[in-house]
Amino acid sequence: MFFSVLSIIFIKVRINVKWEQRKLGENTMLITKGTTPYDKSNKGPINFIKVENIKNNTISPSMHITEIENDSHLSRSKLKENDILFSIAGTLGRTAIVTSNILPANTNQALAIIRGYNFNQQFLINYLSGRAVKNFIRQNPTIGAQPNLSLKQIKSFTITAPNNDYEQIKIGSLIKKLNNLVTLQQRKLELLKEIKKGLLQKMFADKSKFPILRFEGFHNEWEQRKLKNVYQKIGNAFVGTASPYYVDAGHFYLESNNIKNGQINRNHEVFINNSFYQKQSNKLLHTGDLVMVQSGHVGDTAVITQEYNNSAAHALIMFRNPKDKFLSDYLNFYFQNTSAKNKINVLAIGNTIRHVLASDMSRFSVYFPNKDEQKYISNLLLKLQYTITLQQSKISQLTILKKYLLQKLFI
Repeated sequence: MFFSVLSIIFIKVRINVKWEQRKLGENTMLITKGTTPYDKSNKGPINFIKVENIKNNTISPSMHITEIENDSHLSRSKLKENDILFSIAGTLGRTAIVTSNILPANTNQALAIIRGYNFNQQFLINYLSGRAVKNFIRQNPTIGAQPNLSLKQIKSFTITAPNNDYEQIKIGSLIKKLNNLVTLQQRKLELLKEIKKGLLQKMFADKSKFPILRFEGFHNEWEQRKLKNVYQKIGNAFVGTASPYYVDAGHFYLESNNIKNGQINRNHEVFINNSFYQKQSNKLLHTGDLVMVQSGHVGDTAVITQEYNNSAAHALIMFRNPKDKFLSDYLNFYFQNTSAKNKINVLAIGNTIRHVLASDMSRFSVYFPNKDEQKYISNLLLKLQYTITLQQSKISQLTILKKYLLQKLFI
């Protein structure tokens, strides 16, 4: 399905017209006359753009200068609408189009201003974001202590473009639509995260014994219980040096790096041999258990799903054998709210690396509703988390598609 869509895109976009090579310096006006502001007060109506203000072809100004500076020693680097900025110092190759909403604006010497270009705007900026520029940066020696490209080097960069302006427009339009779609999906994701954050702050009771927001039909005050009274076993996973038992393939070893945002991830994988795994048979985790990061980013939790049943763990606090079915899901979301995080931070000890004790968490008190309300809260937040995960997957797929097109649509 994915590649059939790509085939349709290529059929609609690709036109059988010869492409030609053009040097960037022969078809554009290149300016690198910016400098650093004298006034460091960050006051004034003029946006001052630096390399770090450019991300994903978008400009987000964070510094401002006065009109006096803009009209005096920075007058040569005043930005105009439709200028393209290209970073030539520090992080090389970042690009963005100057739009009217950030004007008036200025920049420094780390950004080259590409103006008066003889290319379709969207075609050019996406070409500059593609692999040809990345290869050019790798192949050209940089100047100075930090990576730097000279104006001469940038002028010599060769762009391979279709003679037919129509094909440039079609390619640029396609990538722009894809960029807009990615931006839209990212906004949806941020909105979903904000909804979740708001619910986490309002759906759990504190000392008042009543939450701010609750489902219709539930009115009773919540009951405070210690975690040792709702789990049969609370204790540490293996604590110590486990690296001698690491193998290339074996039993997945659950560590703190795998626990983030209430979920288990496989971004970092460690495997242990069977002998070491068997020695931890009395500490294996099972479906429905809860784990908490003990050291470093203390307090992050995740529920053990069926996929990780019978897992061994390292440097985690384990809450095993919950007395109720939805207990771990409920607590997993509870530990993501600000109030719970603050309570855990108070318990954490250590100056350099903070850590929390299993004994302290055993005595940790939480307000609980009845089982039916726990179920409602858990189900709502689980569905919301599932929607967030789907949205993240959608953005990831669109990003892969964009990367593929940038590699294949340009010569």
